[in-house]
Amino acid sequence: MIQIFSTFEHSVNLELAISSLEQIGVRKENIFAVPLTIRTKERRLLDSIHNADGISLISTGTALGTAFSVVGASIGFRLQWGPIYWGLIGAGSGFMLGFLIDLFYYKVIKKYHITHGKNSEVILIVECDEAKGDAVEDILWHHFALGTARIS
Repeated sequence: MIQIFSTFEHSVNLELAISSLEQIGVRKENIFAVPLTIRTKERRLLDSIHNADGISLISTGTALGTAFSVVGASIGFRLQWGPIYWGLIGAGSGFMLGFLIDLFYYKVIKKYHITHGKNSEVILIVECDEAKGDAVEDILWHHFALGTARIS
């Protein structure tokens, strides 16, 4: 006996895969589907030293801060406070503008796509004979499995 693990989106294709498995002789007792729960807790935007998720809120801020500081220093030669002060003002305002853009993007736009665009996945575990293993995997791939694994 082998076990074949696969993941599916929660859709009609999963039901079709299960019924196809039953048609080739896999018993219902040997098919186990586990739905995964959707994350309800909101992600933290500010990372700690031990936990980082790859989202950076300062990358756009540093780019805009650099650009605004160059423009502020260039214009500062004609203004009263001089290029150093206007360069620092440009850097600070550019960084704050970039930070606010990233904050808006990740809090409003990305949050909407994450919660409304994804369905939870389902893990399907099929226990079958070694001889049916290839046929079971073909059925799972035919019904749009996201991934499969075979354990002997």
